[in-house]
Amino acid sequence: MLTATDRYLARLIALPMLGTLVISAMLLVLDKMLSLFDFVAAEGGPVSVVWRMLANMMPEYLSLGIPIGLMLGILLAFRKLALSSELDVMRGVGLSYGRLLRVPYMYAIALALLNFGIVGFVQPLSRHAYEALRFELRSGALGASIKVGEFTSLGKRMTLRIERSLDEGRNLQGIFVRAVGKNGQTVAVTAAQGSFLATDDPDTIIFRLRDGVLVNDAPQYKSPRILSFSSHDLPIDLPQIERFRGRNVDREKTIPELAVIGHDPSTPEKLRNEIRANFHFRMVEVAMMLLLPLAALAFAIPPKRSTSALGVFLSIVFIVTYHKINEYGQGVGSLGKVDPIIALWAPFLLTAALIFWMYHVVAHRPGGQPIGALEYAFAKLGKQVAKLLRFGRKRSLAAQGAA
Repeated sequence: MLTATDRYLARLIALPMLGTLVISAMLLVLDKMLSLFDFVAAEGGPVSVVWRMLANMMPEYLSLGIPIGLMLGILLAFRKLALSSELDVMRGVGLSYGRLLRVPYMYAIALALLNFGIVGFVQPLSRHAYEALRFELRSGALGASIKVGEFTSLGKRMTLRIERSLDEGRNLQGIFVRAVGKNGQTVAVTAAQGSFLATDDPDTIIFRLRDGVLVNDAPQYKSPRILSFSSHDLPIDLPQIERFRGRNVDREKTIPELAVIGHDPSTPEKLRNEIRANFHFRMVEVAMMLLLPLAALAFAIPPKRSTSALGVFLSIVFIVTYHKINEYGQGVGSLGKVDPIIALWAPFLLTAALIFWMYHVVAHRPGGQPIGALEYAFAKLGKQVAKLLRFGRKRSLAAQGAA
């Protein structure tokens, strides 16, 4: 049964947590969007592919944004309580830090389960779909193989060039086509306009040309045959497109698949190391979320009579650094230099020990401040910077007065 204090804490945590999650995800999406627009434009693909690729990247961005949102949501809530002295009142009426962490741990457990579902099942499938879209763009399966203003080869026997494309490709202008038959026969066509039409055969399309000239030549012809036409249908055999690979990459496997392959004796040692490293990487990322409420509380409470935001900055550095250490551990574990269990769980245990120590200092030592030394150094540095700025301003005013 949640008390009024629990509901109050839940509201304080929810807004900054959701805001941080949305902002972090949007920043990652905007950064990726620019590169995707460049890639799709270079491949000549439709703009709609960008949105499909971004949608497939969202699970990966959520898996990165959820821990950051959880950390900052809890941190900013407790920081607000500390700065307004509400935290002192709660402590004064007998609420321990362990009791106050009940609601943060409800959030942490729920989001950890959500993140496990994302990194364990949703993200591998969406990553494979994203790579499939990249493959189809490069291969031309999405209609991206014909580029306006350039000569494009359709298979080994046909070359096509289009000057302009109007109405989203439904009206093509300034067309040149050259096709070579198996018996040495060649057909060259120029047309003012044209459009592609589908047929019952998925491997063949009709290129309907209007107002043009066709030149047909063959070794047995004494001279090329020239034909002017108002409308002519030219069948085009689409090139065979290689099928995209299956989900045979470790990051595209689900958690159960990684567990089965990693324990299979017939799996090659190199592949087993990659599979095990990826498996343990996902597990430590989820497991760390259960320690984030303790870390957020330790970073949230500034020294008395201080409004320093150093803890907010350090919390972001802390969680990003830990993620990078895990990525490095996954790399050395997949190469077989270090056992993946040691490479990934040893940093987790060391980080957990640091978090428990920080929480112990805050919760069980009167006036305890785990980042007190950093707060003191940060305050001294701030005073020195302010002093230098005041000195520079005085010299500037003196120089202006002398002038």
